[in-house]
Amino acid sequence: MSQTFTTPVPAVIDELWDRRAELTPDDTEPRKIIVEAVDLLDSGDARVASVDPHTGEVAVDERAKRAILLSFRVLAMARSQVGDFHYHDRIPLKTNFAGVRVVPGAIARWGSYLAPGVVLMPSFTNIGARVESGTMVDTWATVGSCAQIGANVHLSGGVGIGGVLEPPNARPVVVEDEALIGSRAMVTDGARVGRGAVVGAGVVLNPSIPVIDAETGEEIGRGEVPAWSVAVSGVRQREFAGGTFGLPCVLVIKRLAEGERHDKAQLNEILRGHGVGA
Repeated sequence: MSQTFTTPVPAVIDELWDRRAELTPDDTEPRKIIVEAVDLLDSGDARVASVDPHTGEVAVDERAKRAILLSFRVLAMARSQVGDFHYHDRIPLKTNFAGVRVVPGAIARWGSYLAPGVVLMPSFTNIGARVESGTMVDTWATVGSCAQIGANVHLSGGVGIGGVLEPPNARPVVVEDEALIGSRAMVTDGARVGRGAVVGAGVVLNPSIPVIDAETGEEIGRGEVPAWSVAVSGVRQREFAGGTFGLPCVLVIKRLAEGERHDKAQLNEILRGHGVGA
């Protein structure tokens, strides 16, 4: 998912941001500009963040996030209805699903981008999020605001991908291409899952969680699972005044060959071999 921004959000958004406190839904021209900016996110012509192809770091388009935040100020509350379900919100539902399979019960908000080939089971995708082609967002999974999900990713049932809107320059969650996130895992607060990585069921990953190489015991980072690795939840013992307690960590238990496809039976064997459910 390394790529530069396609169509940048216009600089006038910065001017509107500086006077955001005075904006209301009655401000017709600012509202038009802001809606057009969020439309760029909805169509995929702009994005909140991407992996810089030269540095490998996550670059954030602050204007894109500001446009989303401004939309909450200039869009009036509106009632909508789907069958017997009634809603009252500022942000409408997404309507552009070209090439996307959307199973009944799936919800995606305007301002999110879903590439052709995405499959949405009953799930929730928030404004500013981006999901690339070939990815499945499985049942009861959540893709939070501004999260960036790569191509051919599987977000298993109940996965929670955290969202971030404020502060504007805060880094969103990034899950790179070919990754597999196990059932009920939680990836939040700008955490990152590398290309081709497998995150086991129930793992909690955020920048405060150490990621440890299970073979060496070495801490290899925080909040980031390396590319082409298999990671599971773990506990490490720490001494406190009140006694010894187990604190959560993430254990990298296997390195995959770059480009190695995830064989479900083999992954089950690896995870069960370490006492982890698939």
